[in-house]
Amino acid sequence: VSLEQEQNYPGILDLIGNTPLVELKNISPNRGVRIFAKLEGQNPTGSLKDRIAKNMIEQAEKRGDIEQGFTLLEPTSGNTGISLAFVGRQKGYKVTVVMPDNVSQERSQLLTAYGAKIIYSEGKLGSNGAVAMAHRIMEESPIGRYSMLYQYGNEDNPGAHYKETGAEIIRDLPDAAGFIAGLGTGGTLTGTGRRLKEHNPDIKVVAVAPEPDETIQGLRDLDEGFVPPILDMSLLDSRVMAKGIDAFRGTQQLLVQEGIFAGVSSGSVLWAAVKMAAGMSRGNIVCLLADGGWKYLSTGLWAKDPAAMEEEGRGKVWW
Repeated sequence: VSLEQEQNYPGILDLIGNTPLVELKNISPNRGVRIFAKLEGQNPTGSLKDRIAKNMIEQAEKRGDIEQGFTLLEPTSGNTGISLAFVGRQKGYKVTVVMPDNVSQERSQLLTAYGAKIIYSEGKLGSNGAVAMAHRIMEESPIGRYSMLYQYGNEDNPGAHYKETGAEIIRDLPDAAGFIAGLGTGGTLTGTGRRLKEHNPDIKVVAVAPEPDETIQGLRDLDEGFVPPILDMSLLDSRVMAKGIDAFRGTQQLLVQEGIFAGVSSGSVLWAAVKMAAGMSRGNIVCLLADGGWKYLSTGLWAKDPAAMEEEGRGKVWW
């Protein structure tokens, strides 16, 4: 056996980023259109949020905003909190997260495993409720008790995707005609979209959001009244609205047809990519799969009918 490249990494944080871009051979409805998946579940904690956690902490350190021993407070629906707890422990920070009480049990377990303290917000209020509670805790706490990096308004969130995610896509597939990602904090779409449009102004950047009252609550419906401050709407060419059943079907389809074990928001992004491919004559599409599927095993998603999952999943936070 010949190994072309031998790579040693100084530490676990050096494994963040440089995720694979894999062609989906069996899903595109159009022979002239190729769909590629950016597998962010390959990051150390299994989601793209490792990228922003590392960048937000390191940039705050450079500015002198935080130092070892500080306690970081962050509202999250799970993945960002897990990533902050992971990176924070490596860099000497305590982490407290505010999270809806209806997330999958794996998220709570992982946060505890990485040493985070969890404060639960009311689940029916979704991530907006967690944001409101975190701000209230900051206002009511003594000065210096907490530092909040605040992913929704921190320019180092899209900055991570501009420096890394967008650059990786350009390196691996420079002629991409479309980029599709879920709309959460807006950091992925803003940072990656900006970098891709600088390279190719004609690329179409598509945001995937849940239809009103649908169950993909980690994906943000801007009509709920909260627009993340870091989201640059001018970079978006369109916004498509996904139903819960679309996300569940897409997630199952990824595993059955492509062998990719991804999270629920990835199913909605795949659904949007197939829809986009059907309307094109030729070209390459990149869809970003935000996390892996193992944080959702307790939901039984891969053993149930999507329609049943949609009914059972109402009110749960999926991303």
